Amino acid sequence: MEETIPGTETAQIPRQRGASLLETAVRYAEERHWDVVPGTWLEAVGGEQRCSCEDPACALPGAHPARADWASQATGSATVARRMWQKQPRAAILLPTGRTFDALDVPETAGCLALARMERTGLTLGPVTSAPDRRMRFFVLPGAAAKVPELVRRLGWSPVSLDLAVLGEGEWVAAPPTRYGVRGAVQWARRPTPANRWLPDVEELISAVAYACGRTR
Repeated sequence: MEETIPGTETAQIPRQRGASLLETAVRYAEERHWDVVPGTWLEAVGGEQRCSCEDPACALPGAHPARADWASQATGSATVARRMWQKQPRAAILLPTGRTFDALDVPETAGCLALARMERTGLTLGPVTSAPDRRMRFFVLPGAAAKVPELVRRLGWSPVSLDLAVLGEGEWVAAPPTRYGVRGAVQWARRPTPANRWLPDVEELISAVAYACGRTR
């Protein structure tokens, strides 16, 4: 079952209900061949939802790696993923970047503007997440981290002037339906489909994304 919530007039954000974290993690590994790794989870303490890391000042409660060696624990095996989430069914689903994809990380306002612009030009997108921290992540081919600074400069922008980051090797994206504390759950702004299995190169998206970040900074 899907529920649609407003993003912009031209960009609607679908939300999937009913699928467990275990089922979804297995599906990411099985259907998309993405590596997955369990993260932290939320625990009820004194009537409040707190991160399992036990840090009261945790910036990403329930949505960050649970152990230092998380990257080496990530798996693309659906069988192993099922065993991992059977041990901790509430664990966040983290997708390591720098492997099958990198991700452009931008503010939600800029992300919605970029999506609308891309739709008007008929650009083929990969999956895009929208998270409760009001950030959107656009999935692109690996290697984007090395390309973006020069691409942004060619477009006439200073890389440090834009709120545009690239998540590559050693980083991660929290995947739906992972929850961020009391702020809500990660959702798909553009969900994975057979049509977007082949990801775009960052060069195809950077103009629209940089323009949107510049307009909304």
